[in-house]
Amino acid sequence: MNLRFIYTAALSAILFNFTAKAQVVKILFDGAHAETCSNADWIPDADVDDISFSGGPASCCSGTKSDPQRYPTPAQSTVTAGTAENYWKGGLSAWGIDCAKHNYQVESLPWNGVLTYQDGTNAQDLSNYTILVIDEPNIKFTTAEKTAMMTWIQAGGRLFMISDHTGSDRNSDGWDSPMIWNDFLTNNGVNNNNPFGISYDLANFSQTTTNVANLPGDSCLHGPMGNVTEAMWSNGTSMTIDPIANPAVKGVIYMTGSSNTGNTGVMFAHSRCMKGKIAAMGDSSPPDDGTGNTSCTLYNGYFSDAAGNHQLLIMNATIWLATNDAPLDVFSPSSFINDVSFFPNPANITANIRFRLENQEKINITVCDLTGREVMKVSDENLLPGENGVTFSTEALSGGVYIFKIGSSTGCSQGRFVVAQH
Repeated sequence: MNLRFIYTAALSAILFNFTAKAQVVKILFDGAHAETCSNADWIPDADVDDISFSGGPASCCSGTKSDPQRYPTPAQSTVTAGTAENYWKGGLSAWGIDCAKHNYQVESLPWNGVLTYQDGTNAQDLSNYTILVIDEPNIKFTTAEKTAMMTWIQAGGRLFMISDHTGSDRNSDGWDSPMIWNDFLTNNGVNNNNPFGISYDLANFSQTTTNVANLPGDSCLHGPMGNVTEAMWSNGTSMTIDPIANPAVKGVIYMTGSSNTGNTGVMFAHSRCMKGKIAAMGDSSPPDDGTGNTSCTLYNGYFSDAAGNHQLLIMNATIWLATNDAPLDVFSPSSFINDVSFFPNPANITANIRFRLENQEKINITVCDLTGREVMKVSDENLLPGENGVTFSTEALSGGVYIFKIGSSTGCSQGRFVVAQH
């Protein structure tokens, strides 16, 4: 059975008017909800440590804590492949430097900043960013902030939300990070019915787990940074996922003893909400790189814990969030294959095709030009049911528009993609 490629006029215009310049990915790390309170320092950089949380934006500790400015210094334009994480001063500087090495633009929302959407008076309005990272918030989001965040996500925003264990109320205001996240998910004024299919458990546990879901095509587990095989929680919490509330939700790392295909004991998950994407983690220890404010007790969870797997997991998830992989340019109503995605689009050096098979199939994947002439054989192999994917080089392809085809004896699916000018 031949399946025709269907696309909208709007999408066609986007493809054919492509200018070979990919959209700049801008990442906003939140520092406005006491993320540097007590022993936390969950920002990529701060030039000064002059926040007195006692009597200030939160009341949690004596002394002064990191005061994140909007732009990290030295300027990220000076970051090279060999730049060390302590080039910036923050507990998340390793994550921030890795983002800069991927040409993502990194900013922080200072302690007195506000999360808004489509507010032209706010220079750091969410409409200016691709990804919002919020690592263990300790001040409850305002009603306006929750509405802004959810509206932004539904319009295409990408959220990386990180919690800590129950009782991790660093500023003693009665709200810890699991409670704050659950309040956002159930009381945001836009979609209060578990919009991501994720809720945080009120738990506190520590363990190293190798209980990773068997999802060969999952970009967070098997992405450009490498394959994730374990994780280590140091007083973190778990999540419960609900595929009925949101069929797109997937648990990818689970507690030891939990079913890695189940809905409970989830340590890391991802989901989609309308046009948006969400990555969710249950512990703030994995992103901690051990450096930052010297008055804080920090640990190197990013590089050292879990045999370095945390860097792979966090950056794979960041890249997945940054990637425009919505399957709008794919036509795949075939009974044997679904959930097709192609990313990044435009492709520069490598490209990825992810899909789910209902049955074991021998799959042939090819690339054709717009005349239908085959220009590349990508894959020809037997694949098992479930999540599958291939990664291939596009360096031999000239800049332009191409068609990829996924075929078997029972049908085929295809879609268009763009290769950037090399």
